[in-house]
Amino acid sequence: MRDVLYDLAERVANGETVGVGTVVATFSSAPRPAGAAMLVTQDGEAVGSVSGGCVEGAVYELAQETEGPVLQRYGVSDDDAFAVGLTCGGIIDIYVEKINAETFPQLGEVVETVRAEEPVAVATVVEHPDGIGRRMVVWPDRRDGSLGSSRIDDAVADDARGMLASGRSGVLQYGPDGQRRGEGMSVFVNSFEPPPRMLVFGAIDFAAAMARLGAFLGYRVTVCDARPVFATRSRFPEADEVVVAWPHRYLQAEASKLDERTVIAVLTHDPKFDVPLLEVALRLKVGYVGAMGSRRTHEDRLQRLREAGLTEGELEALASPIGLDLGARTPEETAVSIAAEIISLRWKGSGRRLVDLGEPIHH
Repeated sequence: MRDVLYDLAERVANGETVGVGTVVATFSSAPRPAGAAMLVTQDGEAVGSVSGGCVEGAVYELAQETEGPVLQRYGVSDDDAFAVGLTCGGIIDIYVEKINAETFPQLGEVVETVRAEEPVAVATVVEHPDGIGRRMVVWPDRRDGSLGSSRIDDAVADDARGMLASGRSGVLQYGPDGQRRGEGMSVFVNSFEPPPRMLVFGAIDFAAAMARLGAFLGYRVTVCDARPVFATRSRFPEADEVVVAWPHRYLQAEASKLDERTVIAVLTHDPKFDVPLLEVALRLKVGYVGAMGSRRTHEDRLQRLREAGLTEGELEALASPIGLDLGARTPEETAVSIAAEIISLRWKGSGRRLVDLGEPIHH
């Protein structure tokens, strides 16, 4: 939904009613995650994607034809895949609704929150014996709208905040009146958390390539170096911010703003920068800490970090030498190897060639 949110808001602000199809659940090897969305405008334009092309045609027609909200499942088995337009396998549950200023009055405020890079979740009833479509917007400290009763609202708001904190979107199951140990009501929580942070330390050519790739992957990228002659906006145009500061001091100042999605790439391979920086980084609860350097540099760095008081458990979190073994030579290839390691660790991939594996592609 984030990909089409601004377009949707602009059209609704102009008085348009827009058909919206949103992936709320996937099974097997469905190509798009929960939260992916496609708009079908009044003039017949399709914006966005729910399956990479597999069921777009069917969703397009449903969004044009339906007046009320509907939850539709596409894809049942490999034998039936072509019959329902699902040419690439998997099963997708898609919720289709019409959105305008009346059906989603909080849309403008949601967009403002997302633009400000603050967290917000949209909870929508997608299955219920008495009808679907009720919506509630949940912020960390308040909520707006109702899903039918205070009991339901309290339960969903609490659970939605938990999902928002971890950056997850998905379906929650309740009893018809919000009973936690019940069934009959499904609520889709679409989390709009701020983009994850990528902190790149060392204003070198490898950092420029890493900033480009990090931005492409959806990270908010910061490049930091203590040397003002190298840490300039002109050298790192793809970075969201370029900071001139001692790396460890900057990281200490930012520590409270980081989370388990944050990735840290230390590309300086200079002990006077690396060791104080890694002392801080390896004690933070972040998703990834990698450091560039040869194996000899790595062993020297480990010894310095041990002398600085880091435990073996803390040192185990360090990805060094950084990246996967792709045979990379250029800064761009090295950035791809680092990104591949980050992705592999995030989704628990093996890092091996898919052609050599006999197991499912998606974990």
